[in-house]
Amino acid sequence: MGEKKGIRPRKIPLRQCTGCGERKEKKQLVRIIKTPEDEIVIDLTGKKNGRGAYICNSTECLRKARKRKSLERSLKMVIPDEIYEELEKEMDNIAE
Repeated sequence: MGEKKGIRPRKIPLRQCTGCGERKEKKQLVRIIKTPEDEIVIDLTGKKNGRGAYICNSTECLRKARKRKSLERSLKMVIPDEIYEELEKEMDNIAE
């Protein structure tokens, strides 16, 4: 009588990497956002306000996204080379 029916396992949010296109758990990816002030920053919390795109925590995926301009499409803006270089440095720091 006291049994609980229909307990579902917790849903794990999946996101697609803009570099390699693989679908992974949200926690395994790094979120890059365009803030309302049109700045491009890495969002480690995953909760900052702005338009977000997800990418694997590797500079290789960032380079692929840069080459294909998939990050620019996701964030709906042109990203200057200096920003990509800054993102690459920050990704290296996160990986360590």
